[in-house]
Amino acid sequence: MNDQTMTGSALPTTIPHYLAQLRAALHDADPAMVQDALYDAEEYLRSELAAQPGRSEAEVIADVAGSYGAPEEVAEIYRETEITVNRALRTPSAGAAPVRRAVVAGGVAGAAAAATVGTPPPATAKPRSVLARFFGVALEARTYGALFYMLLSLATGTFFFTWVVTGLSLSLGLLVLIIGIPITVLFFGSVRGLALLEGRLVEALLGERMPRRPTYSDRSRSWLQRIGDMFTDGRTWLTLLYFVLMLPLGIVYFTIAVTLLSISLSFIWAPVAALFTGERPGIYIDGEQMLSLWATPLLAVAGVLLLFVTLHLARGIGHLHAMMAKHLLVRL
Repeated sequence: MNDQTMTGSALPTTIPHYLAQLRAALHDADPAMVQDALYDAEEYLRSELAAQPGRSEAEVIADVAGSYGAPEEVAEIYRETEITVNRALRTPSAGAAPVRRAVVAGGVAGAAAAATVGTPPPATAKPRSVLARFFGVALEARTYGALFYMLLSLATGTFFFTWVVTGLSLSLGLLVLIIGIPITVLFFGSVRGLALLEGRLVEALLGERMPRRPTYSDRSRSWLQRIGDMFTDGRTWLTLLYFVLMLPLGIVYFTIAVTLLSISLSFIWAPVAALFTGERPGIYIDGEQMLSLWATPLLAVAGVLLLFVTLHLARGIGHLHAMMAKHLLVRL
């Protein structure tokens, strides 16, 4: 069976053509996954081309089509692997059948086999009551990931904002000198690296699929052309916008998290604190009793409810921020 009949279409003869076919095959997939697939494919093809000097790109692509796969096959493999990974990371429901796992070697083809062997059909989850959904947020790991991200965002937002403002100031100030050109290039390159790091934080804490590889670049172009592509790429400037927005957003996130957590926890511990206020136990403000001891359990109940509202709010803020990060940081 030749390569044309194996894939249903003619194999590409150049690496850019291969990447274009792979992008077209993944046109409706997650942009973060598409970026990873393009980067992996180009790295593999160019390493094979470098290992076989004297051979054309068409010959190398024809040889590796059987081991790595044609664009349509690679696209299908990435789709199946993504589904399997998402299913494995999802918390299993009670009474769900155990999932059989198989380890299959063989590069990308092995990943496809591992993705399809022993995968049971998804179990139908029973609808939960309103109370179960309200209080069940405390059992979800993403809740605490979002809450931790809100607390961490003040530090990361301050760092990103300072880095962008300092880098742009130095780049523009020194651009009239020769030394300003490499500083500008290094600064914009660092922004791409920081975007990848922020994406890993967003995926780990907020659960949104983000790129795990940097954006690929056409290495058939000269290094000057690739530097120019970095400056003309709209995602570079959207990343700068994201880093600038992180400072005010980080302040808001940190303030919301700290304020609500402090109030709710102080309400919860109010009955205990009221026992140590003197001869007449209760809650005092500026020396005047505002709440007697018998009423402090109601304040504790209010604190518990406020704590769960805070957890839901953290989940919502985390979801919205992940959507913004996906829109600004992922190259389509």
